[in-house]
Amino acid sequence: MIGTVFRSADVPTEDRFEYWRELVHRAIAPTDISSEHTIDFWAEQRLLELGPVMVWPASFLPTRFRRTEKLIRQVDPELFHLSLILDGGLGLDHAGRSELCGPRDLWVTDSSQPYDVRPPDDGNLRVITGVGVDFPKALLPLPPDRVRELLGRRLPGREGTGALLADFLTGLDREANSLQPSDAPRLGTVLVDLLTAWFAQLLEVEGTLPPETRHRAMTERIRAFIRQNLHDPELTPATIAAAHHISVSYLHRLFQDEVRGETVAAWIRSRRLEGARRDLADPTLDATPIHAIASRWGLPRGSGFTRVFRSAYGLSPRECRLQALAVQE
Repeated sequence: MIGTVFRSADVPTEDRFEYWRELVHRAIAPTDISSEHTIDFWAEQRLLELGPVMVWPASFLPTRFRRTEKLIRQVDPELFHLSLILDGGLGLDHAGRSELCGPRDLWVTDSSQPYDVRPPDDGNLRVITGVGVDFPKALLPLPPDRVRELLGRRLPGREGTGALLADFLTGLDREANSLQPSDAPRLGTVLVDLLTAWFAQLLEVEGTLPPETRHRAMTERIRAFIRQNLHDPELTPATIAAAHHISVSYLHRLFQDEVRGETVAAWIRSRRLEGARRDLADPTLDATPIHAIASRWGLPRGSGFTRVFRSAYGLSPRECRLQALAVQE
């Protein structure tokens, strides 16, 4: 597992808000954090340190975040902050712009300029869920004056590289328990590359990016495409390359450089087997035939599935299911 987890239920009621506020301050530039719900405050948050990048998936009751000129004069860590809203909504005043953001919207702020992030004025007690990312401005290989064009804007997270970035952030939270500390620096590099590629796409300056940044961002786009199409038995290196307008040889070269030396076919097979093993261990799917689970993940049926599954995990699909059910009883 990587990161630390905070649950307000684990802290005495009277200390919950202050404890959570201190945790948030570990990730972001000094900010005035306030809430009208401090007496019965509720929050859950994970703090992931990916090298110099901080990622903090969080859910919390309506809260206001204000970074003032006075706080900026006291200390400026020279950070960009990215927010992804998953549920609920927040208003943003920053860099001369005012926006109201909802699910799958993103925004960017600069620690060197004041901002005011506030819950809606509707009095609704709805929990706000999202992911925050804080990273040094120096990590972006883009002109600062161009990046300033994006500050304070409501940016789309439902399509293109914005959707890929949003999915990557939610996936970090989902998979954090299975990740190892040694994975953190690599994940931080991939995240910065995705952020850079997304900014460059929005600003229409993709041609200025370093080749290695473009390559890593392309690899992540390809991996996302593969994950979305694992059910398709016709998913092959040739169809993947065609979908991304690259040659098969270039696709293989990208994977050799960026995916720990795995071949494309091996990476597809391991993702499919992981999905099948997860479904076999799911008690809500215990009535689903094993051959149906294999088909769902684009794997061969019958003895072919049993053979590749046993080779990967040392037991048959049926044995895996029985073992998982026995543990849950």
